[in-house]
This record gives sequence, C-alpha cells and structure tokens, in this order.
Amino acid sequence: MEPNVQRPITIAILAMGGEGGGVLAEWIVDVAEHAGYVAQMTSVPGVAQRTGATNYYVELFPKHGAKANSPAPVLGLTAMPGDVDIVIASELMEAGRAVQRGLVTPDRTTFIVSTNRVYAMTEKIAMEDGRVDSDALLEGCKAAAKRIIHGDMAQLAEATGSVISAVLFGALAGAKVLPMQRMAFEAAIHRGGVGVKASIAAFGAGYAAAEGGPLPSKTEPPVVAHISPALAPLIAEANSLHEPARMFVRLGVERLADYQDIAYARDYLDRLKPIAEIDKKHGGGQLLAETARELALGMAYEDTVRVAELKIRPSRFERVRAEVQAEDGQILEIAEFFSPRVQEIADTLPAGLGRWLLNTGWARRFVQRFTKSRVVKTSTIGGFLMLYFIASLKPTRRRSLRYANEQAFLREWLQTIQNVAATNTALATEIATTRTLVKGYSDTHERGRQRYDTLMQILPRIMETPDPAAALAALRKAALADDTGAALNVAVRDIRPLPQAAE
Repeated sequence: MEPNVQRPITIAILAMGGEGGGVLAEWIVDVAEHAGYVAQMTSVPGVAQRTGATNYYVELFPKHGAKANSPAPVLGLTAMPGDVDIVIASELMEAGRAVQRGLVTPDRTTFIVSTNRVYAMTEKIAMEDGRVDSDALLEGCKAAAKRIIHGDMAQLAEATGSVISAVLFGALAGAKVLPMQRMAFEAAIHRGGVGVKASIAAFGAGYAAAEGGPLPSKTEPPVVAHISPALAPLIAEANSLHEPARMFVRLGVERLADYQDIAYARDYLDRLKPIAEIDKKHGGGQLLAETARELALGMAYEDTVRVAELKIRPSRFERVRAEVQAEDGQILEIAEFFSPRVQEIADTLPAGLGRWLLNTGWARRFVQRFTKSRVVKTSTIGGFLMLYFIASLKPTRRRSLRYANEQAFLREWLQTIQNVAATNTALATEIATTRTLVKGYSDTHERGRQRYDTLMQILPRIMETPDPAAALAALRKAALADDTGAALNVAVRDIRPLPQAAE
C-alpha cells in the first residue's frame, strides 16, 4: 500500500422511526461538504421489533485527498464490521445491535450512545419481566468501543423541547472526532431552517454532555393527586395498614375506582380483610402485600371496554401530541389497530348471551365475519364515536361474561390462599404471587391461565415436598421460561415428594 494514502471517515447511525436519524445524517453531510469533504449517505430501512428502524451510513473524504488520488475514491454504500470510525445509536438496544454486528471495535470506534430504552416486542410479551439488563448492555458497549460517550439523550431532547437527533449531533460535535469546529455544526442546523431554535438548544445540551459539563434539566411542577370525597375513606383505610402492604392497597383502591367505580374499590378492600387477619396472626406483611397487588391486577383485567376507554381519554390525546411535539394548530391523526376475536366479543356481552354465542356454531361463524383486523382513527369523529360507544358499556361490565369468569377465578384463588395460609403462610404467599402468570389478553392470557391451573392441580404434590414454597416458586419460574411450556413440563416431572414413613 502506498504511504500516506488517505481513507474516508466512516460513520454509522442507528435510529428508530420518528427520531430524526435521516436529518442527523443530512446535517453531517452538510457540515462536511461545507468543510471541503466529499460526502455520501445511504440508508437501509429495517424493523426493530418496536418501530421502524433505519441504519444510516455516511462516508466523508477530503476533496484535496480525492484530487491527489488517482482514480477518484469510491465511497462505500454500507457499514462494514471492523471498519467504522464513529457509531451513533439513538437507543441502548440499537447500540447493542451495533456491537453484535461488529460495527464497534476497540481499536478505532468512537461510540455515541443514548442510554434511554424503547422496549422490544419480545421484552414486552414475555411471561415474566423480559427486559434486557440495561447495565449489562451498557457494559458491553463500553468494552467494545475505543471511546464511548453515553447518556440519556432522549431526556435532554425532552428538556430542550427538541428531538434526539439534535442532541446526538451536539454530542458528535462535542466528541471532537471530526475536524470541524462547533460553529460549523451549528451553521448546518441554521441552513436546515426547520425548528432551528429548539435544535440549537438540544445541540448545546448534547455538546455539553460529550464534554461532561452541566446538563439542562426540565423541572415539572409536582403532581398533586385529587382525591374525591367518596374515595377518601377508602384511601384512609388503606393508609392505616403497615408497609409493604400499604402502598399496594392504596394503589389498588385508586386503580379500581378509576377502572370501575367506588363500589368496586370497596369490594377490593372487603376481599382483602380475611387475608389481612391471617397475615396479622401468622405473617409479616408479605402475604397481604402480594395478595393486594395481584388482586388489584386481577380485578382490573383488560377487556374491550377498558381498552376503548383508555384510547379516547383526553389525557392520551395530550400525551401523544406532546410525544410527537405537535404544535398548536397542527392536525394530528391517530390510528389504532384492532383485531377482535369472537371470544372477546362474547366476553363483552351479558354472561348468558356470551355463552350462547360461544356455544352456537352458526352464531359464532356469523360474528367471525366481522373480526378481521381493522384500523380505527380515533382522531376522526367516526372512529372516536365507535370507541366511545364501547367505552360507554362500562356500567354493564358487572353483567358481562368476562366479569363472571374473572370473579369466579379470583374467588377460587383467594379461597386457596386462605386455606393454605392456615398451615403454611410462606406457601400461601407463593400462591398469591403465582397469579402473576395470568396477565395480558388474548393468547397470552389463555396460556398463562392454563399454566396457573396446572400448578394448582398439582398443589397437593407440591405440599408434600420438603420446601413447598420454594418448590412452587421454582415451578412458577419454569412456567415463565418459554412460550411452549417445555420447561414447566420438565419441572413438574422433577417434583419429588417426601418419602413416606414405613408402616
């Protein structure tokens, strides 16, 4: 190879939809071209299991170097493992993907990482807490890079009223890995001419973050929860309990009053009284805490009425406008994706009618014709009114098939806890926690319910083991291990009761 042959500066940008990754790449090209570089940008759209993800790749080559070389340089179209000088990731999992692909190397790569998380679909649908350990991700990023600059760039963007791309652009300038001054970067933003004031503020925040200087903060006024006079006595009753149960009971009361009404929250407290008495005699507070948490979640199950109600709340429209930073006067369209099943439709109907629908072949087939996936725009009058009608069925929830089924399940669960607590409080606490298997909706809910039923069916065998509470905890962990239930099947076969005493 000839001595002093110049090579391009290579930059990879990994960003998700709506984060301005394309704008960031264009800013880099602009600042480079004005500094006397030949610049080329390419992009490859993809899917990040969360929202559309795009990988942008930029190569910069000095014009004087291009003239000196013969033939003219041919710039690459995509990032190659082991050959990237600068990698910019708008989210921690995207940073992990860059490391996995080999784009980040300890001998050359400056790694600019935003540590905020947008959870992947696989993390959200896991039966247990499926979140990837953020600390482990970050440590992996640190180990892979020659130099790393990291921080919550999304928080900085929010604090400055801009988007994360401007913060990342500032961090790139502050890293001083490109041979341009700060003014050149800011000039590129001004030439863009859109949202200049907010982008410059966000750029400054990113620049300060790269230098390790003080970061701007966005202070919000403290939120003072308004408690209605009707709810106040229930809150006072919850506050009279000891921790750790107090927090769960209070949150449960507030949640259920919002979910249905004050009477429903009162029912919640009444159901907890027998558990509280048992816990006072035999437990240390954990039985009541676990039961209170799971009972609140079980009573506030997700049904079509709840989903519709949440979709059309004014607070949701305000939150979405804030997230996309829509300005006053701008029209915002919100599209909701629905794929209702016959079971969910039947669950919303009165119990008798719902059972008839599920058990009547021709009626089920007829309703199935209307269950194909559809898009409902809640920002239109028609779409809003459709969900408003479903949400208006809230007063009829107590007569629905889903309500009848859920309440029967909760009664049986609570009775099992009480029966077991008389002799083994630790096991009763584990039974309370095991209800966490039953969550979500559709197939996820059904799968969790089947696994819960499996564990309750073998409860007599579990109670014969040396440590029943530990055995049930291990089985619950196995039930959450995979979607197929293979781990649970193995764990159930491995249960070893205590040997029977000889006659």
